[in-house]
Amino acid sequence: MAHVISSDCISCGACADTCPVSAISDGGEHYVIDADVCIDCGACEDGCPVGAISAE
Repeated sequence: MAHVISSDCISCGACADTCPVSAISDGGEHYVIDADVCIDCGACEDGCPVGAISAE
C-alpha cells in the first residue's frame, strides 16, 4: 500500500528529499507519490512538516 499526499501539501519538497526511491515528484498543485515506485517505508510521512502524507 503506497502513501498519498493530500491537498494540505505546501509544495515545500521536504518529502521528495527524504524518499529513498525517488517516488515523489512535483505534481503542479502539490507533490504526488508514484504508487508503482513507493516502497511504503514512511520516510516521507515523517519528513512532511504539515502532516499532508498518510498511508493510502
